[in-house]
Amino acid sequence: MSRIGKLPIHLPKGVTVTVDDSHRVVVKGPKGTLSQDVNNSIGISQEDGTLHLTRQNDSKPQKAMHGLYRSLVHNMVVGVTEGFSKTLELVGTGYRAQAEGNKLTLSVGYSHPVVFTAPEHVTFETPAPTTVVVKGIDKQVVGNLAADIRAVRPPEPYLGKGIKYKDEHIRRKVGKSGN
Repeated sequence: MSRIGKLPIHLPKGVTVTVDDSHRVVVKGPKGTLSQDVNNSIGISQEDGTLHLTRQNDSKPQKAMHGLYRSLVHNMVVGVTEGFSKTLELVGTGYRAQAEGNKLTLSVGYSHPVVFTAPEHVTFETPAPTTVVVKGIDKQVVGNLAADIRAVRPPEPYLGKGIKYKDEHIRRKVGKSGN
């Protein structure tokens, strides 16, 4: 079996999982509701507060889908209970961010501010003018939005300026030598 796919998914209190006839998994929790279509060849069974995913055979595509859908369903359960967040840092003179409601305004050295609007179930926080926290219940949406924000001004290796993830390390390069 797939090492990831065979792991059971434990359902915390307050989380309900329903699977309809079209293999659509709906997870409801205290933070919201998420849904995901699952391949017909993956079986889903629920017992004693745990969820188990099974596959029909041991072919390579089946093994891959088994682990994939187990991870997707597990991320939905974690999302509706705890949520996900990505922290970005703005490095550079005059670089700053400001969150107002569901809008994030970035001043990162362009002649105009860059404005992002948060999709549903996603919020922006700016604990400091050079720190942006993207929070939400859908891991894919949070990661994609954080990557879009980072793409506005990716970190560059010579001066180290740009927008980077909090735990990201930028390899610095030496500039031209003046000999």
